[in-house]
Amino acid sequence: MSRAADADPSQARSAVAWRFMVFYFGRFLRRHLNALRIARWGRPEGADHPGPIVVYLNHPSWWDAAVLVLLAHGFFPRRVSHAPFDARMLERYGVFARIGAFAVDLDSARGAIQFLKASRSILARPGRMLWITAQGRFADARRRPLGLRPGVAHLPEIAPDALFLPLALEYAFWDERGAEAFAAFGTPIPAAELLALPRAERLARLEEALTATLDRLGRDVVAREPERFAALASGTKGVGGIYDLWRRLRAATTGRRFDPAHRPGPAGDHAP
Repeated sequence: MSRAADADPSQARSAVAWRFMVFYFGRFLRRHLNALRIARWGRPEGADHPGPIVVYLNHPSWWDAAVLVLLAHGFFPRRVSHAPFDARMLERYGVFARIGAFAVDLDSARGAIQFLKASRSILARPGRMLWITAQGRFADARRRPLGLRPGVAHLPEIAPDALFLPLALEYAFWDERGAEAFAAFGTPIPAAELLALPRAERLARLEEALTATLDRLGRDVVAREPERFAALASGTKGVGGIYDLWRRLRAATTGRRFDPAHRPGPAGDHAP
């Protein structure tokens, strides 16, 4: 990545690459997961906020990047998204720089400087938003405390007009062969509210909000009731292969409609 791009990640971002990756990740998710579900209580508030938006989240899985791209496209289509990315991984997966990722060295003090410098550049522009895996590492969704890194607590000073949105992610196997991805946004926190707190208390306030969102999402996931969610994307149902071919033929001979799902979902399961 060039020095100019390192200072201003917007220069490396490509709208064409973004649209392609939305298509690619949507197709990839439908092939390999059963569904991406948003909690009905967890749709994001404040999408029309006049200032920048910072979404901060837990980091449970490799799938997080794909899920974030699809959530950004689905709920914030008019905003330009950016995200910090492990510098070593960004060297391997350079396409992410083309869709708004910027390099951060997670293992040195220089990384904090990189993060704040790039964030300042991004949040100063209209219509921008940051997506931050605030734990800075993979961690189980049930881990407590979350251990958010302190960098996110510095952002209200950089963007006092920003809105902070906690985002909870979790993955689980339900009734189909593919796993389910679950998401829920929590209550927005204005930067002005965070600025009234010392940094340590500010970080604790952010962690408290994300923990509460994760706990509520977790209870819905454990309940295994699809009606608590809306499906943003759905994958291929059934086992596939010879077994589903046999089931299809058996349904045809008995005059029944063939549904490959192990447990058919309720009508209107998809998000509008």
